[in-house]
Amino acid sequence: MTEQTFFIFGAGYSGKAFAQMRPQSLSVAGTTRSQDKFPALEAAGIEPFVFDGHLTPEIRAQLARTTHLVVSAAPGDDGDPVLNAAREAITHDMPLLRWIGYLSTVGVYGDHGGAWIDETATCRPKPGRSTMRLEAEQAWHALGEQIARPVAILRLSGIYGPGRNAFVNLENGTAKRLVKKDQVFNRIHVQDIASALWFLAEGDYGGVFNVTDDEPAPPQDVVAYAAEKMGVAPPPEIPFETAQLSPMARSFYGENKRVANTAIKALGFAFGMSNYRKALDSMWADGSWRGEGESDRRSPIRQG
Repeated sequence: MTEQTFFIFGAGYSGKAFAQMRPQSLSVAGTTRSQDKFPALEAAGIEPFVFDGHLTPEIRAQLARTTHLVVSAAPGDDGDPVLNAAREAITHDMPLLRWIGYLSTVGVYGDHGGAWIDETATCRPKPGRSTMRLEAEQAWHALGEQIARPVAILRLSGIYGPGRNAFVNLENGTAKRLVKKDQVFNRIHVQDIASALWFLAEGDYGGVFNVTDDEPAPPQDVVAYAAEKMGVAPPPEIPFETAQLSPMARSFYGENKRVANTAIKALGFAFGMSNYRKALDSMWADGSWRGEGESDRRSPIRQG
């Protein structure tokens, strides 16, 4: 069997966590937008390449050796940047390719009024970023059918982990407890994203998989739990109606659903961080919560 070789388009927070779980003998390469990020990728065990929307000869050569392709790049107004640049290479110049994994978002489901949903639920995303994500999912699925390769669509909930969590926000004074009646969010620890990717890649599984925890919860509860662990006072509760939020942050609260991870569990996968308490307990106990210099640029809604 051909030795496994992985290539990650968009080797950011999740991609680096994925590479750090690799066996030492396995090769992982990945892209970033700037050479300034090369040391961080190399520290995670990733051979770095710059991808600015165009394939360099070096990237083409690496793709020709790749067996497993991971895509963690957001679509834009012009569509999926990886498909735009690499569709022909993937179709004709990747003879060893066995599997594609695409990191998407549970945002493609839109609002379901707080109901439980799984991978069989109807997608009704709002116009904008989530609609573009769904279109990108469909394009990757279509490409997989064209080249007869399995494509795993991983729909992720709010990502957190070392350097990106409620402890960090409490420490730096940015934590908020916004309260909207009956509002809940799912979350996913970055370690479980990485584990799910390895599980699906090693099985060459295709399909749609919700990669999310088991316990959707109000965001203010997460902050309060973290504050209790730290032994500090939680920030005051702020009614959603009077909160000063950016349009993007406010839009997250316009969707309410409880997302189940039915499909990947049916294959035998087990989540290590199945709820926020378990994850926060683990990060607090081992001191990993501060991370290694990761900055958190996400919406406050996705910091839980």
